[in-house]
Amino acid sequence: MGVDMSDDDTTRESNRLRNLGRREFLQSAVAGSAVLGGLGVATASRSGPGKNGNGNGTGNGGSFPPDGITEYGRTVELGGGEVRTFTSETPSGEPKYHGVEFDRAAFEGLPSAADLADADNRAETDKYRAGGQAATIHFKESLQFFVPFPDAAETPFTFLGLNWNPEGHFGGAGAWERPHFDIHFHMLDPATVDGVGGPALPPYDTGNGEYTGGSPAPDPDGAVTSTNFDYDQLPEGYARSPEPVADQRYIGDMGEHTAPVDAPELPGQPEQFTNTLIQGFVGVGENGQDPRLAFVEPMITREFFRDHTGTETDDVPQPEAYPHDQQHPTEYSVRDLPSTDAVAVVLQSFEQV
Repeated sequence: MGVDMSDDDTTRESNRLRNLGRREFLQSAVAGSAVLGGLGVATASRSGPGKNGNGNGTGNGGSFPPDGITEYGRTVELGGGEVRTFTSETPSGEPKYHGVEFDRAAFEGLPSAADLADADNRAETDKYRAGGQAATIHFKESLQFFVPFPDAAETPFTFLGLNWNPEGHFGGAGAWERPHFDIHFHMLDPATVDGVGGPALPPYDTGNGEYTGGSPAPDPDGAVTSTNFDYDQLPEGYARSPEPVADQRYIGDMGEHTAPVDAPELPGQPEQFTNTLIQGFVGVGENGQDPRLAFVEPMITREFFRDHTGTETDDVPQPEAYPHDQQHPTEYSVRDLPSTDAVAVVLQSFEQV
């Protein structure tokens, strides 16, 4: 990876061929200072043009994100820097970007797994705070944040679920056991995602009772005897994890992860892992029996971020059926922002479904 690409139509089409193969923080979560222990969770700020208030990203200057149509969400603290969400939409309300901007200093001074294991910010509500929540996710130590996106009424995206994983995490037969960030662009409300428990068998799958649960080792006798999984919502070229690890498909505070079958790190080649787009599901409705495509997740190594220059744009593979009738992204990009010493991860090129 690390390829510099423009956003013109020719480059976009060639990259598409090469790679084939908001609401506000919802009232149920914000009003829930009762649910959240009376913390008074901050909603997305309606700040000025750029993180320094100095016109970063002026539309006619060609920088990014574009000034005048961009609103920033609240800021969280990571490593030696900060991270913030943003939303850009045209004056007529057409969505341009949902993104998250990392200070490059945020990639330095990050906590180790031992630091997180010993941290005192392990309360369930700490993920809503500026310093995040230290938690065991995917059987590994992780620092996680729930951060709202500023509103864009024509898209389904509601909030950012950000995880720093100092030792990576299990999955893909060891493919993702490198230090990396999980960058979830969620389409459900925070309270629903907060209620997801795991690792576990998804509520829309039925097992044969042989699952071990609570261990990263596969169960050779595991089998799914029935499922409500909606394969029409599974993006093109994606697959669920195999049945021997079906009892680990559902991950706490996230949901079920599906991966592109042609990801170079699969199976079990972590040295090939740099930047992979995961897409995931959460069960909604009565007892979680209705699986819904619920997040788009660039999963990016710390090394990739540190070395990244220019702009790299990749496709967001699409499903046959969508869980919403709004505009859905068809691309995502990782953009170096040298004027602010930052890097942005962005959903873009929205199309009506």
